[in-house]
Amino acid sequence: MPDVFTGIIEEIGEVLSIEPAGSTGEAALLTVRGPLASSDASHGDSISVNGVCLTVVGLDEDTFTADVMKESLERSSLGSLAPGSRVNLERATRADSRLGGHIVQGHVDGTSRLLSREPGEKWDVLRFGLPPQLSPYVVEKGSVSVDGTSLTVSAVSAPGADEEFFEVSLIPATLEATVLGAAGTGSVVNLEVDVVAKYVERITAVTTARASA
Repeated sequence: MPDVFTGIIEEIGEVLSIEPAGSTGEAALLTVRGPLASSDASHGDSISVNGVCLTVVGLDEDTFTADVMKESLERSSLGSLAPGSRVNLERATRADSRLGGHIVQGHVDGTSRLLSREPGEKWDVLRFGLPPQLSPYVVEKGSVSVDGTSLTVSAVSAPGADEEFFEVSLIPATLEATVLGAAGTGSVVNLEVDVVAKYVERITAVTTARASA
């Protein structure tokens, strides 16, 4: 069974280095300090870094190193990380553990920018831009992964709106436990939509095509 995550962030890690890797330099070698994530990790294990599933290739005390392929650099925000960057970390979920969030594969669908944040007494409302290609998969009260954090969509723009967006409401615990708590307007985040929605779309498309053949 492929490794999956729940979107419940376990700790905030710190990037120590990100260096070009391979003969072409199109890949990167990312080293992150994360005491909890590294505590029981082994070579070949999966750790989600800001929502991107990476494979551990090196360990040293409270740090781990992972390869970041060209596809991940192009599709996610990992390429913009620098030493000192704070990142959300989550180890792959165990088969016998509770699924606290939703099924997150660590396969980023695209990036978005934080358009605004409205502080409240008990929560903050964050509004993110919604890339047109991902718009069909984001629905009010549905699940979305933002930088690896499982969140419930509290509002979404109307189809065909001039500026498509979705909103999430973050409680103090989420603000404190994830990098979203310190994200400023314009920050780039990784998005992964609910995989169930993509399967439904594919099944519908294939069934329709076969029926009309």
